[in-house]
Amino acid sequence: MNIKATLDRIPGGMMVVPLLLGATINTFFPNALRIGGFTEALFVNSSSTLIALFLLIAGTQITFKTAGSSVGKGVTLLVFKWAVGAIIGLIAIYFADSNGLFLGLAPLAIIAAMTNSNGGLYIALAGQYGKEDDKAAYPFLALSDGPFLTMVALSIFGAMGFANGMFSPMSFVAVLLPLIVGVIIGNLDRNLADWLHKGSDKLVPFFAFSLGMGINFSSIIQGGLSGILLGVLTVLITGGVGFLLFRAIGWNPIVGASEGSTAGNAVGTPAAIVAANASFAPIAEIATVQIAASVVTTAILLPIFIGFLSKRLEKSGGVEKYNQRPST
Repeated sequence: MNIKATLDRIPGGMMVVPLLLGATINTFFPNALRIGGFTEALFVNSSSTLIALFLLIAGTQITFKTAGSSVGKGVTLLVFKWAVGAIIGLIAIYFADSNGLFLGLAPLAIIAAMTNSNGGLYIALAGQYGKEDDKAAYPFLALSDGPFLTMVALSIFGAMGFANGMFSPMSFVAVLLPLIVGVIIGNLDRNLADWLHKGSDKLVPFFAFSLGMGINFSSIIQGGLSGILLGVLTVLITGGVGFLLFRAIGWNPIVGASEGSTAGNAVGTPAAIVAANASFAPIAEIATVQIAASVVTTAILLPIFIGFLSKRLEKSGGVEKYNQRPST
């Protein structure tokens, strides 16, 4: 059987196929692998650990001379992702109907879904198409986790009167520390860094499967067509803007497009917003199911979209021409 060759022919195959397989099992046989022991530890609960290890290994490839490029890319990804989601959310608020919806979408759902990205997807896609400093940009994206940036956007729009107190700086440090350890190792011993780097790509299908075990296809049904639309818009708009922005700067545009997703933890944002301001309670439920649908939709659609963009880039030299450029 030519399993690897088949996966290589599928856009983002090493990521999307294990993820979909995990999601299928979780949807139809949710307890099949939740039997405890090593089985559950590896196939269900391993994504955070494996992503952390993946990030540490990425850090070993970053020298002090090239660290600035990781910071620049990370901050750029964070800012553009938030700005695009906030602007689309503002448009939705301005043109919302009498029910407070725009194209059937709750503006709260739009802001939460578009400003919060799936770090696991980004790591996998940046790992497949990008360089080490692209992967090392990930910790800055952790700032988008949770309701913090959604609250910032709502406060700017005058819909809320506060935006502080929902983000702990220690949570950012907790994400950044594995990368820092990797950077230290890589700068102390290049031989050890090279040895670690050889195994990094092999982690992707395993943490992708574990991510899939957190996805249930029923979320698409509950979210309905509006939730699917939110996922499609998130991929096309935030992913498309990221692609164009990175290409204009001279960075690998596929990496910019890899931010076009919705993180699973965004599903809890409406509840957090309601806890802070009860006036959002009437739309919290519909916003929650729409965000859940966007999480599943983007997890499926983004790797396919990335594969399409990668094929288009091949006409002008592909991602290799960006990856061969020295980091600055």
